[in-house]
Amino acid sequence: MEALIPVINKLQDVFNTVGSDSIHLPQIIVLGSQSSGKSSVIESLVGRSFLPRGTGIVTRRPLILQLVYCPKEDREHRHVRDGTVDVEEWGVFLHAKDKIYKRFDEIRTEIEEETARMAGNNKGICSEPINLKIYSTKVVNLTLVDLPGITKVPVGDQPPDIEQQIRELVLKYISNPNSIILAVVTANTDMATSESLAIAKDVDPDGRRTLAVVTKLDLMDAGTDAIDILCGRVIPVKLGIIGVVNRSQQDIMNNKSIKDALKDETTFLQSKYPTLAARNGTPYLAKTLNRLLMHHIRDCLPDLKTRVNLMISQYQSLLSSYGEDISDKSKTLLQIITKFASAYCSTIEGTARNIETTELCGGARICYIFHETFGRTLDSIHPLAGLTKMDILTAIRNANGPRPALFVPEVSFELLVKRQIRRLEEPSLRCVELIHEEMQRIIQHCGSEVQQEMLRFPKLYEKIVDVVTQLLRRRLPTTNVMVENLVAIELAYINTKHPDFYKDISMVPTMIKSSGDSSRPSRPKSMYGKFQSEQQELMQPNVSLAVVPQQEQADFFNYLFRILPVTSYNDFMNAIQSRSSSNPQLNNEDATTWVSNLMSVPNGKENNVNHVSNLPDSAKTDGDLKSVLSPQKPVNLLPQIPLNSNSYRKLSENEEHDCEIIERLIKSYFYIVRKSIQDTVPKAVMHFLVNFVKDNLQSELVTHLYKADNADQLLDESEHIAQRRKEAGDMLKALQRASHIISEIRETHMW
Repeated sequence: MEALIPVINKLQDVFNTVGSDSIHLPQIIVLGSQSSGKSSVIESLVGRSFLPRGTGIVTRRPLILQLVYCPKEDREHRHVRDGTVDVEEWGVFLHAKDKIYKRFDEIRTEIEEETARMAGNNKGICSEPINLKIYSTKVVNLTLVDLPGITKVPVGDQPPDIEQQIRELVLKYISNPNSIILAVVTANTDMATSESLAIAKDVDPDGRRTLAVVTKLDLMDAGTDAIDILCGRVIPVKLGIIGVVNRSQQDIMNNKSIKDALKDETTFLQSKYPTLAARNGTPYLAKTLNRLLMHHIRDCLPDLKTRVNLMISQYQSLLSSYGEDISDKSKTLLQIITKFASAYCSTIEGTARNIETTELCGGARICYIFHETFGRTLDSIHPLAGLTKMDILTAIRNANGPRPALFVPEVSFELLVKRQIRRLEEPSLRCVELIHEEMQRIIQHCGSEVQQEMLRFPKLYEKIVDVVTQLLRRRLPTTNVMVENLVAIELAYINTKHPDFYKDISMVPTMIKSSGDSSRPSRPKSMYGKFQSEQQELMQPNVSLAVVPQQEQADFFNYLFRILPVTSYNDFMNAIQSRSSSNPQLNNEDATTWVSNLMSVPNGKENNVNHVSNLPDSAKTDGDLKSVLSPQKPVNLLPQIPLNSNSYRKLSENEEHDCEIIERLIKSYFYIVRKSIQDTVPKAVMHFLVNFVKDNLQSELVTHLYKADNADQLLDESEHIAQRRKEAGDMLKALQRASHIISEIRETHMW
């Protein structure tokens, strides 16, 4: 079990080399108020006077003191080259490990100079510790930490916040759960007011790792003693309370040796406290501290071993993330370019090793843009958005020109449906923009390995980002032009023979007839379909006019009048007679009577202007008919025609009928085009932008970056990355060394 303290000393040496506070090693922290006798207690344990002395604050840096018992036959620590074979005691500083201090006056001077070097000469403090190892034949194995004394009021040129600085420094050390707190208090003051015990109680409320040392027993007032204090009846401390008698300032000035001081201490205790003399004094304190420290190390060692192994794994991962030193820069540059291009493509394809779980990125986000963002935007566009019935009616009228329409003109449908199709261009171009932004954003999601390389070489990362950005920018206009062409292609040719469109428009007459007036005749499916077949039937021999229903006679003769080459009523009748000469049932008198009845003019003699609307459209402006119907009628002045045809009024039945047909046709064709755009735009974006970048990214990077003269400049490593790699490497070596030291301990050593 005696081997445990040297193990901790070795670990202390290992971790002090790298300056790590991440490993909490078991050690004894000496805590006390200023001038409470801390330094005297430590000197008594060593048996030598080597600490700086003076008034005010003297200890201004933590002193980590390792006491190593080294008998003369010890060949592990004694070497001929160091001249320590026959020396009883000597000291070694960590910051000057090649120098052996055989005189303790030199050790004191070195401590003062090292303190002034780091903490200055203004009585300020510094948290950077001084590491001193003392080898002696008269000490027990201990690890002590001497801290600056607790003070309240700054004196001299001390900083105003000296109390807060010292308190933070003290708490940093005693908060270590593996430390033993050696609280030094004076016997000539009330223990209830002890600052050291109060601070120790803050971090160790149960007192499981606190040991109290009562100094200045010889300076108590006459008639008083410290029996109640030493027995723990004033303030109980679980690890015990030990009283000691140190040298006075006069003894120090008279160069009284510690050996003589220890003799006087023993005499004082036996005379003043005979029943407690065996459990007090400096020798008993040294043995107690040694025993407590060994047991404490034994309890802490399993957790310490686990902690070291865990940190080895962490630092190995950290060091590998920083990469190794570069030997061949051209090879390293090509490897980084290849790795980045592969990671970029893998992020798009969804085959990356480190898949993001907090947000969509790469190919998944592109898919979301295509089918959610872009798809829903197109679905939200109504086929008739921004199109009123008056707009449709105006388009129909403008398409007819000066002639009133018998049928809905095809030009108006084409004009209006093109207007609606153009509304698909803006969301399509926005889709391209979103994909371009995501392709740019993928650079940030290329995996942790690539990101570490990019952080390691910031100039190379900047160049890679620039090359990828320029490649995306060059492809953006090409993709936009293609998407614009897709919409232009749909506008270039309105395919009314599309199977889906034909299927929908076949329902138009049925829909109109069922929704409109039952007495109103149904409109034809097309401009030719209905009457063309009827004309063929009527022009056949032996076909009577009786086969034509009365309600369709007017529409039939309107159709005949438009297709026959006539310019007057007589020409019209002659044309009918010539067409019906092959039909014996249709003579001139029958035709004349039928046409007269059609125009509500009996025998063609009654002139009634109110029935002009029953004439064929092209005959209403015919001069012969006007002379027959109304030769003497004066011309009525018409009201002024409004320029704005979108005046609000109720549409007639015919107008409603025409608007419904156009709306139905626009909806049908718009859905066809929207479906096509929704399918072709993502394909165009994938071909012209996404897949092109994937296929050409690596060659683009190699072309612009893989040049011999650029390798040194691009692989100029960041300074803080190089520093971190060095620190991580040193720490990993220290941890591996510590693991080796701990593994040398056998189970038998711990009991």
